[in-house]
Amino acid sequence: MKRSTAPNSASLVLGIGLGLTLGIFVKTTTHNDWLWPYPLIISVSRLTALVGSYLALVGLVMVSRISWIEKAVGHDRLILWHRKLGPYSLFLITFHVLLVSLGYAGNDGSRVGLEIWKFTWNYKWMLPATVGFIFFIVAGLTSYKKVRKKMSYETWWTVHLYTYFAIALSFMHQILMGPMFIGHTLYKYYWIGLYILSAAIIIFWRFLLPVYRFFRHDLRISNVIDEGSNMISIVMRGRSLNRMNAQGGQFFTWRFFKPGHIWVAHPYSLSAAPTNSEFRITVKNLGDGSEAVKDLTPGTRVYFEGPYGIFTANKVTRGLGHVVLIGGGVGIAPLLALMEDFAENVDVDVLIRVSTQEEVSLNREMEDLARARGAKVHYLVGSRQQHPMTAKAIMRYVPDFRFCDVYVCGPTPLVEAVRDASRASGIPKERFHTEVFEFHAS
Repeated sequence: MKRSTAPNSASLVLGIGLGLTLGIFVKTTTHNDWLWPYPLIISVSRLTALVGSYLALVGLVMVSRISWIEKAVGHDRLILWHRKLGPYSLFLITFHVLLVSLGYAGNDGSRVGLEIWKFTWNYKWMLPATVGFIFFIVAGLTSYKKVRKKMSYETWWTVHLYTYFAIALSFMHQILMGPMFIGHTLYKYYWIGLYILSAAIIIFWRFLLPVYRFFRHDLRISNVIDEGSNMISIVMRGRSLNRMNAQGGQFFTWRFFKPGHIWVAHPYSLSAAPTNSEFRITVKNLGDGSEAVKDLTPGTRVYFEGPYGIFTANKVTRGLGHVVLIGGGVGIAPLLALMEDFAENVDVDVLIRVSTQEEVSLNREMEDLARARGAKVHYLVGSRQQHPMTAKAIMRYVPDFRFCDVYVCGPTPLVEAVRDASRASGIPKERFHTEVFEFHAS
C-alpha cells in the first residue's frame, strides 16, 4: 500500500499559513503595546483573534470534502481533527472578545459591560460580528458529544451551518477594525486572500461539484426494498457512475428530492459494490429521519456528495492474504460492498455481531456472496457477555487473527472493543480499518 504525501503537503501549507499569520501580528506590534497592563491585554486579544480566526478557516476547509485529502487521510480522521480543532478556535475567539473589552474598559475607565455595548453599537460592522460570535458559540456548544446526543441529526446539522454565517459576519469587522490591517495593504490582502481561498474551496467542493454531478449522472431511485429487521434498501440508477470511482465500504451523503427529505443530507454507506449504472444503500430505522426512507418512491431524484472514506479493500496490507470483517447493526451492510472488492486470493472471515436472531439481516445475500468467493461467515448472536469482542473470543473463529487485516463497521462500542482486541493481539494500527457511525460534520 503506497503512502500518500497529501497529509504532509496539507500540513506544510497549513503550517506556513499559521506562521504568516503570527508574523503579521509580530510585525504590527510595537514595543509600547507590551509595556502597560491594558495595552498588553489588548495585544493578547488581537493575537487570539488572529489565531482563532485562522483555525476556524482551517476547520471549515478540513470538512470541505477535498477529494485528494479525503482519500489520503480518511473522512473519519478529518472529522476527528475538525472536532479537536474547533474548541481551540472557539476558546481563542471568546478570549478575544473578553480581553479586548477588558483592555479598552481599563483604558477608558469604564465598565466592561458598557464597553461591549459601545463596541456593538458605535463601531462599523461590530453588530454583525457580535451576531456572528453568538452563532459561533451556539455551533460550538452543540458540537460537544453530550449535547449532540440529545439532538436529532436534522437539528444538529442545521445548527452546525451557523459556523459559516459566524465566520462570514465577522470578516468586515476584522478588515476595517484590525490594527494589523489598517495601513498595511499587503497584510490586508493576505487576510482577504485566506477568506477568498477558503470560500472558493467550500463553494467548489460542497456546491459546484455536487451540482454538476447531480445533472451529469441523473441519479434516481429505482427500487425500495424492505429487508426486514427494520432495514430498508434503496436502489438508485444513474449514468456513468463509474466516473466517480466509488468503492465498496465508502459512503455518500444523500438528499432525496421529496418533501421531508430535501433539506437534510444523511450519510449512508454503499451496501453493494457500485456499478456503472447502480448504487445501493441500506438504512436501518434509527430515528433522525431514517424511518421516513420507507416512504421514498421510484423515480425520486437524488442529490449526493461523495464518495467519502478509506474503509476500502485497497487499504489491505500486501502480502498477508487474510482479512477479518466484523460488523454489527447497520454496519453489516457496508461489509457486503467491501467483500466484493477483495482479490480472489485473499481469505475472508466475516463476524456478524447481533443481540438477537431477529436483528440478523441481509444474511442470505451475505451467505451467497461468501459461498461464491469462499469466505466464512460467523454469526455471534447474543449478549456482550456471551460474545465479548476480545482477542481470545475472536480467535475462536479466526485462529490467526493477529496476522490479519481487520475491518470493523458498526456502533462505537463494537468498534472500540475490536480495536482493543487488535491492540492486545499486536495488530499495528495500519492494519486496523474502521468506519464509525456517528454524526458527520456538515
